[in-house]
Amino acid sequence: MPETPKSEILPDARPDNWVDRFAPEGLRPWLKLGRFDRPTGIWLLMLPGWQGAALAASMAGRWPDLVLLAKIFVGAALMRAAGCAYNDIIDRDLDTKVARTAGRPVASGRISVRQAVVFLVVCSLAAAAILFTLPPLAIGLGVGSLLLVAAYPFMKRITWWPQAWLGLTFNWGALLGFAAVTGEIGLPAVLLYLGGVFWTLGYDTIYAVQDLEDDALAGIRSSARRLGRSAPKAVLGAYILAFLLALACAFTARLGPLFPPLAAGYGLILSRQAARLDMDDPAGALTLFRANALAGLVLFAALAAGQFGQGLWGGGGL
Repeated sequence: MPETPKSEILPDARPDNWVDRFAPEGLRPWLKLGRFDRPTGIWLLMLPGWQGAALAASMAGRWPDLVLLAKIFVGAALMRAAGCAYNDIIDRDLDTKVARTAGRPVASGRISVRQAVVFLVVCSLAAAAILFTLPPLAIGLGVGSLLLVAAYPFMKRITWWPQAWLGLTFNWGALLGFAAVTGEIGLPAVLLYLGGVFWTLGYDTIYAVQDLEDDALAGIRSSARRLGRSAPKAVLGAYILAFLLALACAFTARLGPLFPPLAAGYGLILSRQAARLDMDDPAGALTLFRANALAGLVLFAALAAGQFGQGLWGGGGL
């Protein structure tokens, strides 16, 4: 099958992404509507859920359940697709004013609003089918997250900090993943969630550097615009808080001595992003943003490994 011409590949997708290289031409607009050509967002939505599940499993002295991890992965991919369709419906007029988003399927007219609504409903129902296999508290948390999702597209219109709201939304999975294992929410899970909020505030500020000029012309608010040249220092501050909260999470959970050295890798990846952020380099900002999939995986590995030697490094527990 023919590859997509370079002019039709969306700016924040890799030139060699699988959708534009291998997907049938008729499916490409639908896959792009769900951002399957840009999988970093799937990882960033999924990883807090994996981290919450790994934290709960380590506190019980075992590995995370692979079936649960698979459910979180598929559910995150479906909900990210549904959320992107919802955002594109709400933001279709703004998207036409920003170079990076003008080619999106709804903004460009390749998919109608009605078709996008159908896509949203189908993905949401499929995700709900997975959610309802989980314990009651996890189901309640999943349903409750819809309020955060529904409000997110409007944040860029009313606050300079839509990235903080995205943090509240994207990291909800940390609570859900923990509750799916334990049937409750403990202090370690709350600390993990709060750390994730600051992690997202940092990486989505980096992501917003791509659109500084267009956002200013379109009247779109973002933390990157608000912070200006202070953004690298602010990102570093957010990442320091994310790292410290991850340490606090592990300490209260009494995780073992393998957690700190692995978590140091998480901190190193984040600190390098802040050090390399250049407000005049949008392409570089996108590369830094993508590094967060690896950062989240490293933290997941640290939490999973924390089951060994429990209490030898951690604190007194709850």
